Amino acid sequence: MAENDSPVSRDDPRRWVVVGNGANRRVRMFAEAARAAGLPRPRVVEWCAVLSGTGQDFAPDELVRLDSPGEDPVVDEMLCGVKEPARVEGSARWYSGWLRAVRSLRGGIRLDDPDDLAVLFDKRLCHARLAARGVPVPDSPTSGAGIAVRDWSEVRARMRAAGLARAFVKLAHGSSASGVLAVETTASGRVQATTSVELTSDGRLYNSLRVRKYTDEREIAAIVDRLAPDGLHIERWLPKAALRGRSADLRVVVVAGRATHAVVRTARTPLTNLHLGGARGDLDEVCTRAGNRWARALSICEQAAACFPDTLCVGVDLLPAIGWRRFVVGEVNAFGDLLPGLTGLPEGPAAGLDTYTAQILAAHRRYGPDGPQARELVSAGRHLR
Repeated sequence: MAENDSPVSRDDPRRWVVVGNGANRRVRMFAEAARAAGLPRPRVVEWCAVLSGTGQDFAPDELVRLDSPGEDPVVDEMLCGVKEPARVEGSARWYSGWLRAVRSLRGGIRLDDPDDLAVLFDKRLCHARLAARGVPVPDSPTSGAGIAVRDWSEVRARMRAAGLARAFVKLAHGSSASGVLAVETTASGRVQATTSVELTSDGRLYNSLRVRKYTDEREIAAIVDRLAPDGLHIERWLPKAALRGRSADLRVVVVAGRATHAVVRTARTPLTNLHLGGARGDLDEVCTRAGNRWARALSICEQAAACFPDTLCVGVDLLPAIGWRRFVVGEVNAFGDLLPGLTGLPEGPAAGLDTYTAQILAAHRRYGPDGPQARELVSAGRHLR
């Protein structure tokens, strides 16, 4: 997109602000998308500064986009309280500290609602909201607020009570597969767990880029017992569809209520995250296999995003059942739009656009001088939801 061929009106007074880690590629890529759309470079407010101070004020005409606070060791230490970024522990402290920081931001036109974020970053609350609004999700014995799982023995007990021979055990506030275990049990009592967590000889837990299997229940118990104080979520492990002999799922980005981008993730392990050795699959092949069910798959993602109406963009993890006949939502991610090189679905509203440009255009349509949300805010005499 040429800078002199801007799709955004030059008369639009809205200015962009990104709250993020300025050196991170997310912020850089968004700034590049804004420049390509003919807009001034966004003002960057560092998470480090927000966490160190008393919040931040924004002007009424500033479009405020929050980006991930991750991948910065100083911010990680401020939020988690540990000096080693690869350590798994500290996610509950991260959650409470980050939400305090989010709620300290004042003014502007917010594209990420604090109340939505509080739910999106708690898998138990997110699962309950999705289920209550009819979004298909895996069965879970920990769905909702106030359901604590204190240790491995309670995980085992809840799995048995729910009839789950296979389950994902996740950190309630984790991301990027941090602290996720794919647990399998047998009728004879044997158990194994597939995870990226590395358990050291002194009992510490680290995120690793290598997916490994633990077959000694004592080691699995040690991991889960160490994670449990940060909060755990348990979900049924559904058998997923395969693509060329590899397990497959999808990340679908939804912007302003419409599914705009989709990427297929495949792996030989239960964890399809691309940074753990997963690979992008062929979306055209998925569409062919799903047939007329593909439209239903995208509709489910839009239904999930509608559970968070005050947040402009989310990334939905969509799990296809064997045969591509049925789909359920595994997770909804606030920062699920980092998909370099991916352009929009050809039949969607962001065809040919990257995820950041799609959000820029959607925000200006929604909050520009003549947009529906701008008119609503003016009539209500306020600039914030």
